[in-house]
Amino acid sequence: MTLNDQSSLLTFLKTRKSASAKAMGGPGPNPQQIAEILSIAVRVPDHGKLNPWRFIVFEGEARGKVGAQFAAIWAKTNPDHGEAILAFQRGFLERAPVVIGVVSTAAPHGKIPVWEQQLSSAAVCFTMELAAQAMGFDVQWMTDWVAYDEEAKTAMGVAPTEQVAGLVFMGKSTMPLEDRPRPDAAALTTFWGRS
Repeated sequence: MTLNDQSSLLTFLKTRKSASAKAMGGPGPNPQQIAEILSIAVRVPDHGKLNPWRFIVFEGEARGKVGAQFAAIWAKTNPDHGEAILAFQRGFLERAPVVIGVVSTAAPHGKIPVWEQQLSSAAVCFTMELAAQAMGFDVQWMTDWVAYDEEAKTAMGVAPTEQVAGLVFMGKSTMPLEDRPRPDAAALTTFWGRS
């Protein structure tokens, strides 16, 4: 990596920000770009080379079909909510042209703690976000209720033993991206041995 490349990478990392899935349109990544994003995402730290994650790509009409199941589940658990909320749940995955679910398949292992496997899944989500942003897409990594509801997980093809580490929404923001206040790293850091 050259000094110019390092400078560009540092500038990118210092200025990156997430988009809002609620304000995202097309285009999204095409099949070749999705394949490249995923091939970059699997380069994360993975103690024991367990590959403790897998991917579910939601695009096209599949987004609406799963969304209809989300709305039905929501209606059962929230019968007092009206059509506007149900329409919102139906369109949950249609907020962006492409949504990639990162599923943690972490399981007990003789040497590798489950926690480390789950951290690897989080690293996959963020690396995927960075790769898509580097390609010029706007991205949001989120979960929401569908990541924790067993019926919604089943609707997405997630097994009871698996967890949704994130849903990564990819497209183009329909609004300017705004930065948010960031914490002061120095205030969160302790240096042992420094006086």
